[in-house]
Amino acid sequence: MAHFALVDDTNTVREVIAVGNDDCAGGDLPESEPAGQAFLASCGLHGHWVQTSYHANFRGKYAGIGDTWDGTNFVSKETE
Repeated sequence: MAHFALVDDTNTVREVIAVGNDDCAGGDLPESEPAGQAFLASCGLHGHWVQTSYHANFRGKYAGIGDTWDGTNFVSKETE
């Protein structure tokens, strides 16, 4: 299972969803991100989707609604 965060034009996380490993090249970053993005687009879920780690193994932390994407990591609103 891989998780993807929808990031809006202000780099704010608006939604976080799970995508099955079969739909995102096994779930391991970096190969999984473009595959997952393509899968989400094929489902009609357009926008800027960024993979996040449920266990915070990459990108700073697990993305939550209202967090900010700084281009490298997700940042909690409280720590901005």
